Amino acid sequence: MKQMETLEKLLKNELSATETYQQVLDKLGVDVASSEAEDLMPIYEDHKAAVSSLQALTTRFGGTPTEVSGAWGVWAKLMLDGANILGNEVVLKALHEGETIGDKDYKEALLDTELPSDIRSLIETKLLLAQQAHIHTLDRLLVAETD
Repeated sequence: MKQMETLEKLLKNELSATETYQQVLDKLGVDVASSEAEDLMPIYEDHKAAVSSLQALTTRFGGTPTEVSGAWGVWAKLMLDGANILGNEVVLKALHEGETIGDKDYKEALLDTELPSDIRSLIETKLLLAQQAHIHTLDRLLVAETD
């Protein structure tokens, strides 16, 4: 079923985002002023909520929700490890790239004319809007970082 593949892909993306933001927040808690952490914490919470919503939909459609991010999680960890060496701007750029990929994946899912209405509704009314808000927050943080 294509809808299950879509849900699994989106869920893995959100699991990866959750893992990545947790790592960044752990780093920020030690290394920098808490203002960046305060800006990133709501994004982390949004991703955790998205994981819960996507897991619930997966179960409702008869699937077993994955609990691992797979290749995305490995990529995110590698990116973050490299970014940690290079500084906060690189970390924020890596987060921005991840959010941009998530935005693209949500928009791609919406192109499926057979996507069930409850999945479509969740993406349109919650997940995609949150993703776009995350991008705007990271844009603002990146501008502040370069000032």
